[in-house]
Amino acid sequence: MTELAHLKFYATQPHACSYLDEQATTLFLDPRQPLDADMYAELSELGFRRSGEHLYRPHCQHCQACIPARIPCAAFRPNRQQRRIAQRNADLQTHIVRPSYNDEYYALYARYIEQRHADGDMYPPSREQFATFLLRDLPFCVFVEFRLDNRLLAIAVTDVLPNGLSAVYTFFDPQEEKRSLGRMAILWQIDEARRRGLPALYLGYWIRNCRKMRYKSEYRPLELYVNQRWTLLT
Repeated sequence: MTELAHLKFYATQPHACSYLDEQATTLFLDPRQPLDADMYAELSELGFRRSGEHLYRPHCQHCQACIPARIPCAAFRPNRQQRRIAQRNADLQTHIVRPSYNDEYYALYARYIEQRHADGDMYPPSREQFATFLLRDLPFCVFVEFRLDNRLLAIAVTDVLPNGLSAVYTFFDPQEEKRSLGRMAILWQIDEARRRGLPALYLGYWIRNCRKMRYKSEYRPLELYVNQRWTLLT
């Protein structure tokens, strides 16, 4: 087990929150610290998340709205809507590959950001942004391709850790709205965690009053990290 007490962390200056009309502060693991799966897994148990090559956690003085969330996969049972989504996408083929850059991946990413997140801080997309955010040389990270015949519809960027899978980011064809590809990717990752004998799928942060984060509470049971322990959302 990593000696977490010896790790160094740094807090940012207050900055605009990406989700709420608040000032946010972020706590980062020292970027000079080599990042391995075991240490990452331990920090994920404390609510940390990965972006690019950095592990971070919200550290806001006056707001605790960002709550780490995970799905205990063995207990998960899909509801009627989720079963329909799985059936609707049963014709897709999945391929687990190493993260890499190609024009097909970037074109899908750019369309997704431009059409689904033009109001966010990731707009406009760029190849440099794509590479910095998603193309890190980390042994635990994979791209999960979802294809219809040979046409790429979605990629789920997923970290494979000793304590579960972490859903880093999913981007998909915004024209395929009827497929609910983002929700489908979560269902696939739950099944994949079970297949690998891993207990949880980590979903990042759940924010009760944020519309973009509301979908996470559709997956039950859902555990939230509150007051330094994981508890079920009721």
